[in-house]
Amino acid sequence: MAQTGPALRREEITVGGTGLSVLTCGDPGAAPLLLLHGTFWSRVWQPVLPQLASRLHCMALDFPGFGRSGGELDEAEATIPALARTALQAADALGLDAFALAGHDIGGGVAQHVAAYSGRVSRLVLMNSVMFDSWPVPAVERFRDPAVRAATTGEQLLEARARSTRGAVARELSEAELDDYLSPWHSPARVRSWTAMAAAADSSYTLDLVPALQAAAVPTRLVWGRGDEFQKIGYARRYVEEIPGSDLVEVAGKHIPTEDSPADVADAILQHLAH
Repeated sequence: MAQTGPALRREEITVGGTGLSVLTCGDPGAAPLLLLHGTFWSRVWQPVLPQLASRLHCMALDFPGFGRSGGELDEAEATIPALARTALQAADALGLDAFALAGHDIGGGVAQHVAAYSGRVSRLVLMNSVMFDSWPVPAVERFRDPAVRAATTGEQLLEARARSTRGAVARELSEAELDDYLSPWHSPARVRSWTAMAAAADSSYTLDLVPALQAAAVPTRLVWGRGDEFQKIGYARRYVEEIPGSDLVEVAGKHIPTEDSPADVADAILQHLAH
């Protein structure tokens, strides 16, 4: 059945001289929600954007060298603090002062950094996010070795991304869906950007954030596919115990629960942001 609801649009902003793509949906006059990705791209948010856009102006950013954005990340630009600066510059370019923020995977680590230090995040959503020492997972950590990065061809990375994407979703993706997810990594610049993000993956960033997150106490909802094999739900439960103002909604699915339980994910986000 064809999806109904607000139309998805691609817009471009300029950050540091680079054109960044933003997948948008909803009334620009509605309350803003900025959404961040990690080792995937803005495609992970696509299934829930029409439902979220019934009440929100949704803006799912592609970081430089990811998704439909231009540019290319190197290792220094792909750390969580550096990506947090990029996210805030993107918020400036979008005309956002205070805003709700959602993050998935490493994008959730970036979102934690922005929430902890910027003073601009009204409410936070973390979906199957890295946190504490939950990351990097072995499939990412191996790329911290320069020899592995140098020896990896674009074709090998594409195959690895295909395996990871299939493993991130409980249901079977169609060939068209999988091709869509993989489409960015036919570009050598995007392959290099992905390996740079993997090389920069370091749990010290999220561990160091804990005191600032506790002090900031930004109202936070964790939305988690309980079958995630990459970011285990035990970390989400620990976050709720240690970070004031946070709660957890578990849904059916794995690492990308927007594909497995889109209505439940969107409901959990909307309920949190309605307060």
